[in-house]
Amino acid sequence: MRIIPNSEFIVNPDGSAFHLHIQPDQLADKIVMMGDPDRVTLTASFFDTIECDVRSREFHTITGIYKGKRLTALSHGIGTDNIDIVMTELDALANIDFQTRTVKPELRQLTMIRVGTSGGMQPHCPIGSYVVSEKSIGFDGLLHYYANSQQVREEDFEEAFQKHVNWSPYHCSPYVVSADEELVERIGYDMIRGVTISAIGFYGPQGRHVRLPLADPDLNAKIESFRYRDYSITNYEMESSAIAGLGKMMGHKCMTVCAIIANRVALESNANYRGSIEDLIKVVLERI
Repeated sequence: MRIIPNSEFIVNPDGSAFHLHIQPDQLADKIVMMGDPDRVTLTASFFDTIECDVRSREFHTITGIYKGKRLTALSHGIGTDNIDIVMTELDALANIDFQTRTVKPELRQLTMIRVGTSGGMQPHCPIGSYVVSEKSIGFDGLLHYYANSQQVREEDFEEAFQKHVNWSPYHCSPYVVSADEELVERIGYDMIRGVTISAIGFYGPQGRHVRLPLADPDLNAKIESFRYRDYSITNYEMESSAIAGLGKMMGHKCMTVCAIIANRVALESNANYRGSIEDLIKVVLERI
């Protein structure tokens, strides 16, 4: 049995995971994730009781009870690089014995739902709508650093997308992963379902031209026109692909649902979106 070296997985002196700073008994089986640490406070304001409230860097974790359900609300910050940290440490909290530094014999499966904000790429994804990421396309390349990613990736979809947009060889090879089907149905039965791109940045990688010119000014137009079977690309964000991909490889149930706060086709945005995301959080808390 492999003993995980200290350098591979760091445990703090208080017995908590290195970045998240929470201990195994502080983690619930059901987790609502979001980028903004303050949104964790908003989520926990709906809890009936609170067990723990831990902050470390951009990671804010509150575990408590909501209508009889033990839940953890957790902020993951921005980007798939942060998701690599969060997913690995959440899985370790559930499935690594911190004393022996070995994998536990039985998998503890977690349910993780990311509640985020996003920019719509299609006319049927207007500002204020909710989009469930039935599939995600990762522009970040994260999954390629782990063995056997082909077991969860959808390579035909990947090839069709690269061909349609004339994918640059200077970019990471995009990967496609589906969210947990049961979660998609349970959480998003009355929402828009689509394909979400997880970009590797907010500005240039999502086709925003501020001062620096874009390497491919037509990329968003090609993305908008892409079709694979019955699928079109509905929205941009920065985390869903890593959550779906790593979660599936680890054996957890994961999905992302986003409130659309901008429409990239109509060139419209709404910076005052608190009400919309608050309502979405309430829906997820009821259905998780």
